[in-house]
Amino acid sequence: MNQENMDFASEPTIVDAIKSELNEIDATDLSEHAQRYATLHQKLQETLSGIDGL
Repeated sequence: MNQENMDFASEPTIVDAIKSELNEIDATDLSEHAQRYATLHQKLQETLSGIDGL
C-alpha cells in the first residue's frame, strides 16, 4: 500500500461516522431514536446524491 492509500485509509469516512452515530444513538433514550435516525438518513441521502457526479 502506498502512502496516498495509507493516508486515505486512516481518514474517517461517512461509514465510520454513521457507525459512531449509531453507537451513540444506542446509548440514548428511546424517545430520541426516531429524530436521530431521521438525521442519519438525511446524511446518507446527501452522501449518495453526491456520488452521482463520479
